[in-house]
Amino acid sequence: MSELPDLESLRLLVDVGELGSLGRAAKAAGIAQPSASKRVARLERRLGVPLLERTPRGSTLTAEGKMVSGWAAQVLAAAEELVRAVKAVRHAGRAHLRTAASMTVAEYLMPRWLGELQRREPDVQVGLDVVNSADVAARVLAGEVELGFVEGPSVPEGLASRVVGADRLVVVVAPEHPWARRRTALGGAELAATPLVVREPGSGTRETLEVAFAGLHRAGPRLELGSNSAVKGAAQAGAAPAVLSAYAVEAEVATGRLVEIPLAGPDLARRLCAVWRRGRPLTAPAATLLAVASQRPALTEDAAGTLKCGDGRI
Repeated sequence: MSELPDLESLRLLVDVGELGSLGRAAKAAGIAQPSASKRVARLERRLGVPLLERTPRGSTLTAEGKMVSGWAAQVLAAAEELVRAVKAVRHAGRAHLRTAASMTVAEYLMPRWLGELQRREPDVQVGLDVVNSADVAARVLAGEVELGFVEGPSVPEGLASRVVGADRLVVVVAPEHPWARRRTALGGAELAATPLVVREPGSGTRETLEVAFAGLHRAGPRLELGSNSAVKGAAQAGAAPAVLSAYAVEAEVATGRLVEIPLAGPDLARRLCAVWRRGRPLTAPAATLLAVASQRPALTEDAAGTLKCGDGRI
């Protein structure tokens, strides 16, 4: 039999010394005094020294018991420190979440999702990288972030995914642009043949547009810009028509700073997907954020519920 005593018995012994009697120590431990007496007796047999002096007035520590009690207090303190350290490690694993999101998702959807995450798990600390969809996927695959959010028609191999919403791209122009006064919807061939202000290669917006233009004669872009704000600013300045997320231009269209042009085609609907490394379970904060995004999707069309993330390459 091991000579190592159990921590409950050591705590009982320390309480006898601190509280002055076995009866008080038993009460503090929530056990009956006979049970406490048996526990101390087992400890005495294990250690081979008398620990309690038993008298008609009660049981108190012997001289040896006082020495053992002092050592026991140190053991208990070390055990408590061990538990605190393990909890800190466990909490650190749960409470830090690195995530990345494409610009449209980060600007217009993540604030609400992160607010709900903080409400559910107030101790979670989130680091958010805002990059284009291709970079989001690359960072998730590299293990730099645990959970990512992308926009576009495809998801790279090696990533698990879930649709969390849908978006659509719209064509917008400055109020002074000739298209702002047109009475017919814009066709896909005319749009493809027009130099546009567009996002940079690697963005979900750009990829969706290129897929929609497949098979059409395409003009080169008038401008390639790295953010939604820059594209909007160029369109408002009259540089050229722009193609952006409906979320990105909602305020400008509502206030008349940009004019949305009706489209006869092509289909510019797209999925918004959460992505994570396939075969790697999500930590609790990441799973919660995924649940929040899935339960509160930013759906712009009824058909969003039928969309599925693909397995192609971004």
